[in-house]
Amino acid sequence: MKALFLVFHGFLDHNGISKKIFYQVDGMRQCGIETKLSYLLIDKEGIHKRMADNTVVENYGRGYFAKIKKRICYNSLLNYIIHEKIELVYVRYVHNANPFLIHFFQSLNKAKVKVVMEIPTYPYDMEYKGLSLDYQRILFFDKCFRKSLVKNIYKIVTFSDYNQIWGRPTICISNGIDFNQIKLKTKKNTNPMELHLIGVATIHPWHGFDRLIEGLAIYLKDNKPLSIYFHIVGEGVPVIVEGYKKLVKSNNLSEHVIFHGPKFGKELDDIFELADLGIGSLARHRCNITKIKTLKNREYAARGIPFIYSEIDDDFENMPYIFKVPADDSPINIDDIISFYQKNNFISEKIRSTIENKLSWKEQMQIVLNDINKSN
Repeated sequence: MKALFLVFHGFLDHNGISKKIFYQVDGMRQCGIETKLSYLLIDKEGIHKRMADNTVVENYGRGYFAKIKKRICYNSLLNYIIHEKIELVYVRYVHNANPFLIHFFQSLNKAKVKVVMEIPTYPYDMEYKGLSLDYQRILFFDKCFRKSLVKNIYKIVTFSDYNQIWGRPTICISNGIDFNQIKLKTKKNTNPMELHLIGVATIHPWHGFDRLIEGLAIYLKDNKPLSIYFHIVGEGVPVIVEGYKKLVKSNNLSEHVIFHGPKFGKELDDIFELADLGIGSLARHRCNITKIKTLKNREYAARGIPFIYSEIDDDFENMPYIFKVPADDSPINIDDIISFYQKNNFISEKIRSTIENKLSWKEQMQIVLNDINKSN
């Protein structure tokens, strides 16, 4: 089988989503599927292009009209798919439903090309709450066209446990990990008077890092002997990041909350070597999400560090190295986190070993491919 993994954006070295997509494509290839990756590129001359691996599928030119064309012009991509005899298109959905994309999916359906569409987070409407008008516009058009969009796809791939989304059947998988790309933590904390927490994210309201910052402020008011440091790695929605920084400043926490910005490669590995505990999502309830299988939880486990989160993640609920916090907006109780960490002797290799046989991207993409093969 020949497949095309289709995304509607480009890539950044420090971006976790970018890395996830590369790992997924590699996972499909490990399953024996000849897979090409189609993405958008802006080259050094400012020219917008749609690519398939290193092949230019369409050159959209420069400027404002190029930005529009790459969102609505799919004929070249359709011709490429048919010419290359591609049988499966795996689409990563980014809330970009519109009449042009609907027509593209209809054309693929007529050409007997099977389409599966991954929705990274569902439900997601509440993710837009409180965001700017630009974001609200995206959600408005998405609501107008998404149900029509999915009429021409085979199934929706989800990291939730929904059997149907928008009337279409689903394939339920977990987020996976490329274990060859994730470095295991090797250093132990040698200072019993310090505890280092790490939160790596493209920051949005549902990460809830404000809860941890508020908990730190309460903890440090009592002049406790143990020093806590929270390392925030990544960028995100500007108003949310600025809100965190104001909260840190108003509570005199600048020495305890460190904003590293985007990091990748050795710089990211070095921060993980310092970290004792990972901070997952602390506020998925703000999006009305109860169950989800986030990528970050899996990265923390692959790194071999214990971590905390507030949602339900079926792959980790009974693991001894996770600590659950309430799914509400209360400040995180830092004393509880310290007690959890000090009462356990966490071994990185043991944590990682619990997911190696079931949460690789090869295993997860094979679930999708098995479902498709059953229908052929």
